[in-house]
Amino acid sequence: MQSTLLFSLALMASTSAAAAAGSVTEPPMVAIKGGTFAMGGTIPGTSKDYPTDQPVHDVRVASFQMAKYEVTVGQFRQFVEATGHKTSKECWKFGSTEWGIEMAPGAWNTPAYAPGDYHPVMCVTWKDATAYAAWLSAQTGKPYRLPSEAEWEYAARAGSKTDYPFGDDASQVCRHANIRDFSGNKAIAALIGRTGKPAICEDGAAFTTVVGMYEPNAFGLYDMIGNVGEYVADCEHLNYEGAPADGSAWTADCHKRDSPMKMHRGGSYGARDARTAVRGHAGDENPSSIGEGFRLALGGPVLPQAPAVARFEAELATARAAERERRKMAK
Repeated sequence: MQSTLLFSLALMASTSAAAAAGSVTEPPMVAIKGGTFAMGGTIPGTSKDYPTDQPVHDVRVASFQMAKYEVTVGQFRQFVEATGHKTSKECWKFGSTEWGIEMAPGAWNTPAYAPGDYHPVMCVTWKDATAYAAWLSAQTGKPYRLPSEAEWEYAARAGSKTDYPFGDDASQVCRHANIRDFSGNKAIAALIGRTGKPAICEDGAAFTTVVGMYEPNAFGLYDMIGNVGEYVADCEHLNYEGAPADGSAWTADCHKRDSPMKMHRGGSYGARDARTAVRGHAGDENPSSIGEGFRLALGGPVLPQAPAVARFEAELATARAAERERRKMAK
């Protein structure tokens, strides 16, 4: 805690060239009205197949704001260029090993992992994500942070009680999410030497894609499932026994492994099972992977958004149009 505070104060004492030019890109935020919801795997029979998302328990979440999109490569680049932040030089990627993954040289800006500024950033760790949030907070005076796991699921469900934010019909998932579909399964199989079981649909992307390409949930949030898994503030727990009921991050009594683990939610482009309730974990200091990224949350009053937000939305619309054209030409 003390080291995090000192780091934040150091950032506040510095002024980046980007901030001086007024070009720090804040994420578009969506105001989420608080309420109570049933957190966990609410589909009958899931307690046996998915014990980590049990027991289902009621959680009261206070009002907050959630980023409309996952943090992009371009947004993360601003942070790195302004601060000189160093990320890991290695990243887990697909490979022909027993587990289908292998460690290899690579980072958030490796071209294969960062095909465009409007793709979600990946090959970042949980600590990279929290460092970015601290920097953006210092530049803007707003308390940006990772959402708690409860806030994340509340925002992802958007009032739904179904397997996915849009309902229970898995055949519709490709309208709403970038997951392991037919093309993704083929591309991943070429890398790992064997096929998996894809979602029975085609979403138009083999790996990550431009953020916001699919239909949003009822709260107006994009890519809450698929594209990249999203880090949350909580540490790893094997189930929800003893979880907070107030929506706060669960950071005590963490499950003990060789190294600390943090949670991520939502699944990635490589996940077939991207139900709202599915949970994942990753080391907070371990080399990152090509499956995890993050989005930000914000507490406090809803404030007017900076002019750079509108510019970002306009540029993103152009990037989405180009991606739609690419998909059309690829057919």
